[in-house]
Amino acid sequence: MIPAKGDSRVMRCDTLWRKARLATMAGDGPGIVEAGLIAAKDGRIVYAGPEAGAPALDAAEIVDCDGRWITPGLIDCHTHLIHAGNRAREFELRLEGASYEDIARAGGGILSTMKATRAASEDELVASALPRLDALIAEGVTTVEIKSGYGLDTPSEIRMLRAARRLGEARDVRIAATFLGAHALPPEYAGDADAYVAHVADAMLPEVARLGLADAVDAFCESIGFSAAQTEHVFEAAKRAGLPVKLHAEQLSNQHGAALAARYGALSADHLECLDTEGIAAMARAGTVATLLPGAYYFTRETQLPPIAALRAARVPIALATDCNPGTSPLTSILLAMNMGATLFRLTVAECLIGVTRNAAAALGLGSNIGTLEPGKACDLAIWDIEQPADLVYRMGLNPLHARIRSGR
Repeated sequence: MIPAKGDSRVMRCDTLWRKARLATMAGDGPGIVEAGLIAAKDGRIVYAGPEAGAPALDAAEIVDCDGRWITPGLIDCHTHLIHAGNRAREFELRLEGASYEDIARAGGGILSTMKATRAASEDELVASALPRLDALIAEGVTTVEIKSGYGLDTPSEIRMLRAARRLGEARDVRIAATFLGAHALPPEYAGDADAYVAHVADAMLPEVARLGLADAVDAFCESIGFSAAQTEHVFEAAKRAGLPVKLHAEQLSNQHGAALAARYGALSADHLECLDTEGIAAMARAGTVATLLPGAYYFTRETQLPPIAALRAARVPIALATDCNPGTSPLTSILLAMNMGATLFRLTVAECLIGVTRNAAAALGLGSNIGTLEPGKACDLAIWDIEQPADLVYRMGLNPLHARIRSGR
């Protein structure tokens, strides 16, 4: 109901989006509302639902959506967006038959990214990340998680996290910054992973927390990364600092990292191709989100699928993300990540859509503020020129975004 001005019963708001079809992502499914309306005031949603059932509303601006679809702003909840250097030549070498070990011995792999990132200034890190961020924003993304983890020493990790904060100032986007000091073993600690983990937990992490540069702490728990015991050392430090945790877990082997993460109330455990039933049960009990990363699965030609059916059966929330990184998932399209989630992992359309909205918000600890179209939440919207929500998952290489709204703007 949109009454005449001057009615004392009118709810005043800033903007109304009317004649829209909504996929609210609230409740158990995508929350479809035909002939819907959204009202926002001071950057927050005050009404989202059928236009016929709306309260009396008056707004300074009324936008006719002409039957377009509105979803919550999309969320990329796992990225390594900030890094320096370029590893396209490594990709070419692998296609020509070189192994990962061959490339690493020649100075490539994650250490090549580390060297380039350590050598880059904060301004250079921001400038190189902006095109990647802009690609996500252009597809309706309003919130992006960005990890450190390519500096692997205190000054470089802090520089990466400062650059992440600056991206949120350079663009109208919400940034969730994650400290990933326990990503790989730097050369100066070669052969002594315990000493490096102690440095991460006892020196780097407290300084990052003191500066307020991180919203969460992550680690790479893997046979080629860090053990469960080493990861727990980092988690204990995060707990002391009052920061929530998440984990790269069970990507290449089962290190029981997901169960460990769940024991610490982790926001998410990510990758999970080798996740076992114990880990699934622990995640279900803790409410830990399973963040699946089909871009990495595709790019590295993995063959072992995450246990999707078992995650569904245990009602573990499933999120999707790009895992944008220079070595194993140079992906900057959240729409393509959804298509990959459907085609490679056999997720349903609803699971893909919820995976980049409601469940992605939960994976960042932001479920009370974003991820659904509900009163009280931030007015982050993506408005689409599509016939049905399935178009967002079905199409490849087409971006049907009509407009992107962040905090009502």
